[in-house]
Amino acid sequence: MSMTDLLHAEDIKKAVGAFTAVDSFDHKKFFQMVGLKKKSPEDVKKVFHILDKDKSGFIEEEELGFILKGFSPDARDLSVKETKTLLAAGDKDGDGKIGADGSCI
Repeated sequence: MSMTDLLHAEDIKKAVGAFTAVDSFDHKKFFQMVGLKKKSPEDVKKVFHILDKDKSGFIEEEELGFILKGFSPDARDLSVKETKTLLAAGDKDGDGKIGADGSCI
């Protein structure tokens, strides 16, 4: 399954394009722009599993830095600051990773 099986390619393109500047990434706006906010919990979990590159059941800090590439291969990497902000938003138990509940979406 690919990201475009779950989300519209045009929405992904617009969302990735809106955050091309370093330190401009806003995860709430991004997830809304790609259409994740309107998806069922099951579809959000499918997106999560696409982004979970090592298939550990979690998205760790290293994977978060490349999260935009999970939506579009030519997207930029997140800055350290952006990565830490996203991790803080989704890491509810302080273990340094985000679980499949998609709590930052």
